[in-house]
Amino acid sequence: MIVLWILLILVAACVLWGVAVYNNLVQLRENAKNGWSQIDVQLKRRHDLIPNLVETAKGYMAHESGTLENVIKARQQAVDASSIKDKQAAENFLSSTLRSLFAVTENYPNLKADQQMRQLHEELTSTENKITFARQYYNDEVNRLNTSVQSFPDNFIASKFKFEKRDFFELEDDSEKETPKVKF
Repeated sequence: MIVLWILLILVAACVLWGVAVYNNLVQLRENAKNGWSQIDVQLKRRHDLIPNLVETAKGYMAHESGTLENVIKARQQAVDASSIKDKQAAENFLSSTLRSLFAVTENYPNLKADQQMRQLHEELTSTENKITFARQYYNDEVNRLNTSVQSFPDNFIASKFKFEKRDFFELEDDSEKETPKVKF
């Protein structure tokens, strides 16, 4: 009789452990999804700001149309991207075209002084910071999920219920990883 009780306690403990692991994996997966949603919200804001920025700059920079066209093209690619990998590549391309647009605007004092352009630039800079924080949050949650999915003994529950690793949101442009050079 004692052996039966011990066996029942062990089975109950294993079931409770499995439920706890499963619930933890669900929470980690949903946190990663939420992290991606936060990135998406900020990317949408960025995509909405870009046409206004380009329109404001057009009047001042008519002969810099190549830069403006690249920004518009990069924005459209970012809007059209569907998978995380595609979106990551498109957003990295958009970031580099925006850097080139801001570099070009430095050569136009009237544009730089334009109130609307300054406001759009500040909003876009703020949005870029929010995107950075959202990417960091997403990557932290993906790291937690991936660690749990691969760790023993949680990996038994993860494989049984098809919890999978997710991809990190990484920079593809090596120039973004380099330390900026400051010269006076």
